[in-house]
Amino acid sequence: MLLAIDVGNTNVVFALIDGRDIVGRWRIATDPRRTADEYAVWLLQLLNLQGLKPDVVDKVIVSNVVPRALHNIQVLSNKYFHQDAMIAGEPPVDWGFRLDIDNPRSVGADRAVNTVAAHARFAGDLIVVDFGTATTFDVIDGEGTYKGGIIAPGINLSLEALVNAAARLPRIAIEAPRDNGSVIGRNTEDAMHIGVFWGYVAMMEGLIARLRVEIGRPVTVVATGGLAVLFHQHTTIFDHVETDLTLDGLALLAERVQR
Repeated sequence: MLLAIDVGNTNVVFALIDGRDIVGRWRIATDPRRTADEYAVWLLQLLNLQGLKPDVVDKVIVSNVVPRALHNIQVLSNKYFHQDAMIAGEPPVDWGFRLDIDNPRSVGADRAVNTVAAHARFAGDLIVVDFGTATTFDVIDGEGTYKGGIIAPGINLSLEALVNAAARLPRIAIEAPRDNGSVIGRNTEDAMHIGVFWGYVAMMEGLIARLRVEIGRPVTVVATGGLAVLFHQHTTIFDHVETDLTLDGLALLAERVQR
């Protein structure tokens, strides 16, 4: 089986994949100081809870946007799974598509992996919206070429900045405001929910509308990431929600290397 590891700015996601089926999925907060042994104590127990042994892993692939975290992930792979981890974007794991931007090396691995998966799954021009620490909007043409995109602060990051900068504002959950149709908050919490949630929806709708005009052709909008399902319930801008897009991309890249 393939152990796919997606190292993001907020969380590291480990997924055990059999073919294209995700057998298990676990996440832990990203901490570049976390050692390979600490990862192993946590991950091997979780595997054991599902009746799985480390030797079921015969391939490891990593998507990484936190350079300082990579070494300990590689040590984990070698020491506990006896595999040299494949690193997405580094030989032999080439992207397999053209990056038509000013500095191709600047594209985050997660955005490139999403490009691989989205183009394999959907035809034509695409916009991929990924809800993470940042919310990214990536444009892919019908040939699979990565054309660039937009990086905006993630909604949790925006809310954290608001609460930390304003002493009297309370912490609130990321959720839709009360469904009464009003965007006039009658108390502080409601006003914050409206501003954060509907403000974020308006930002996404506005940016995607501008992208559609600039692309000038029919385009499919694909959403991924933890909050994709929540926002999909309150806007019509997404054609598809694929919560496992990054993991699917890693599985595809590993298959290409094997072939």
